[in-house]
Amino acid sequence: MSIDYGPRPLRITLTALVVLVLGALMTIGGGYLATLGGSWYYLVAGIGLLVVAGLLFARRRAAIWLYAALLLGTLAWTFYEVRFDWWQLAPRIDLWCILGLWLILPFVNRHVSDRLIWRDGASGLLGIGLLAGALMAGYSLTQDYHSITGEFSDAQMQGLAPEGQAGRQASEWTAYGGSDRGDRYAPADLITPANVGKLKKAWEFHTGDLPGEGDPGEITYQVTPLKVGDNLFICTPHSIAIAVDADTGEERWRFDPSINRDAEYYQHMTCRGLAYHDATAYGQAPASTAEPAARCERRLFLPTNDGTLIALDVADGKPCEDFGDAGTVDLKAGLGEGALGVYLPTSPPVVTEKLVIVGGSITDNGAVDSPGGVIRAYDVRSGELVWNFDPGNPDATEPLAPGETYVRSTPNSWTIATADESLGLVYIPTGNQTPDQWAQPRTPESERFTDTLVALDLASGQVRWEFQTVHHDLWDRDLPSQPTLVDIDGPQGKVPAIIQPTKRGDLYILDRRTGEPIVPVDEMPVPQGTDYGEFTAPTQPYSAVSYAPDEPLRERDMWGGTPLDQMMCRIQFRQLRYEGDFTPPSEQGSLIYPGNVGTFNWPSVAVDPSRQLLFGAPNYLAFVSTMVKRSDVDPNERSGGGETGLQPNLGAPWMVRLEPFMSVIGLPCQTPPWGFVTALDLRSMKKVWMHKNGTSRDSAPLGIPLPVGTPALGGPIVTAGGVAFMSGTLDYYLRAYDLQNGKELWKGRLPAGGQATPMTYVSEKTGKQYVVQMAGGHGSFGTKLGDSLVAFSLEEGQ
Repeated sequence: MSIDYGPRPLRITLTALVVLVLGALMTIGGGYLATLGGSWYYLVAGIGLLVVAGLLFARRRAAIWLYAALLLGTLAWTFYEVRFDWWQLAPRIDLWCILGLWLILPFVNRHVSDRLIWRDGASGLLGIGLLAGALMAGYSLTQDYHSITGEFSDAQMQGLAPEGQAGRQASEWTAYGGSDRGDRYAPADLITPANVGKLKKAWEFHTGDLPGEGDPGEITYQVTPLKVGDNLFICTPHSIAIAVDADTGEERWRFDPSINRDAEYYQHMTCRGLAYHDATAYGQAPASTAEPAARCERRLFLPTNDGTLIALDVADGKPCEDFGDAGTVDLKAGLGEGALGVYLPTSPPVVTEKLVIVGGSITDNGAVDSPGGVIRAYDVRSGELVWNFDPGNPDATEPLAPGETYVRSTPNSWTIATADESLGLVYIPTGNQTPDQWAQPRTPESERFTDTLVALDLASGQVRWEFQTVHHDLWDRDLPSQPTLVDIDGPQGKVPAIIQPTKRGDLYILDRRTGEPIVPVDEMPVPQGTDYGEFTAPTQPYSAVSYAPDEPLRERDMWGGTPLDQMMCRIQFRQLRYEGDFTPPSEQGSLIYPGNVGTFNWPSVAVDPSRQLLFGAPNYLAFVSTMVKRSDVDPNERSGGGETGLQPNLGAPWMVRLEPFMSVIGLPCQTPPWGFVTALDLRSMKKVWMHKNGTSRDSAPLGIPLPVGTPALGGPIVTAGGVAFMSGTLDYYLRAYDLQNGKELWKGRLPAGGQATPMTYVSEKTGKQYVVQMAGGHGSFGTKLGDSLVAFSLEEGQ
């Protein structure tokens, strides 16, 4: 006998409405995706949900049967696409499992009928689906398809004293990269894997230099302190130099150049560091140590955002009057009109016995007619120009005559150079001629020196050798990283090498005497053709040692928080032009992967010369590059002032819109992980370990620390103690890793984003080893801004 239990409860009506809306969205979006050649799952699932919604309105038991079948089908499809990869599995099934749990609840389930039925075959099948989903999710948490698990041998971890580095002291950090080799290696060995977990904050210093009115969006602290004597030396975004006591964090002196802020805009506002020169180390000062050091025998060089280079006395921070014009050299000289705010020496110069050599960035995608990317060498004492390397006129290295101008719009070098004084060479990593995606105005000289590691003669500035990493660059793949010098153990003995990381992820490992590859480099065909009148290089160089993505992105690699926004990312993916690496920009919009941030950026890599290993932090984020006809641009749409959004490209018929590849809810469209730490054995050139790095604590709602592996924009260092340190992730931590296996050993909380490279030293006063990190954040990276210099150390007796 059938019993009528009255009208449909409101909860069933609301459930049916929710399923109806979800089904409609899935059907519309899935249908469009199918027309683009994408997966049919979303269309089929959407239609199924619409039927389920109708059956729920009718209170038919078939609604539960059909939903259970849809859930089981979704689980099977999920396994087919991603197996047990948690971060790809979760957004495919989370919403449907939650809805299934709701439908199986007795106070809902038993009313999906004109009778109070619950424990039947439909509920059983739905329960099986939910149990299968839970088991899949649980098992996937134990799987890791992205890491490399390995370790260096105990014998290799013992290491030997690095040859040719006897002068390096554990108490010093005298250059941006730790030494003139740019390897970010510290001889300090008091902190080890056994005790690093006991690090505590020793002191915190506030610079007081915070963002102000008129500052660009990309204001950031990227500074690595220098350690000379008892002091640390830093610079701030507004080019203020500060000396801080290395044991207490107390300020010793401060020099504010009061930079010129009258430029229309600054694309960046940052200072990555100072450079140091010690004349006594070269025998240029009196030999008697009893005599007080003459003023400015030890000096710092401060690059400023308004285009000057200032020499400061280490002792008091006051300008060295014998350098340039009362301590200052105007780097805008010879650059022509419009240099202020466009030419930015954001990185420290490289210093040798006799020279201070400086380059500078040119505003990305600002104008076809921009200042040139000249490299200049000044006398380290007098500030007199000794030579200049003009990429537009490379053979004329004699100092430019007063009133003359360097060739306009040439490739620049905005990152840190490295010199080998024993070989008489300075190594310059170059970038692209602006604008990046419109290359028609480039000359043969500009094409020659685009994205090229150039070895210049220290005495004359003449080119001794060059190695190009990208031909006819349309992707902003300038060389962002400081090259590192290391003598690699080879079959025939030590080989003097230079390692150049790239945005693509290749590591070019060359003989630094000749520029010849030590590791093979092959020219490979790449996608061709543009729809906006550009040409493309037929091939590009690929290194045999690379952290470039193993495979191109696929539709199944699209991500999201739920099936709906994941579906939208799939649609976006299908709408873009993408043929793998080096897909040309287009009017349609092209997916560029790795994107503009690159696999490696200015943080570069760290090399342990003793253990013959390399430690790095590759990133994996895609960008979208869309070419826009200038005549089609809304005149009210603002352009300029940043590296994302609509780029001005003044003087070119095409503008470009650059954006990270993000979903409608603000998540990256590609699946995590997006950031790793890794180690490479330089003897075998094999990756030994690679682990995802960073959590979502400071970027997810409610501070949930999901271990997704976040992008990092902060550099790595390695120590003789067998510990590596790095910050820069989207969560605010300085982390320590075991160099042998990559295990995270410790993390110290920072008050703001740590988008800078740490450094470490042993105090000559206390005997403690300190690890120091600048925590000031990064405006474009989206981390919290601040002004803190934080030091960590072990407590007494540890």
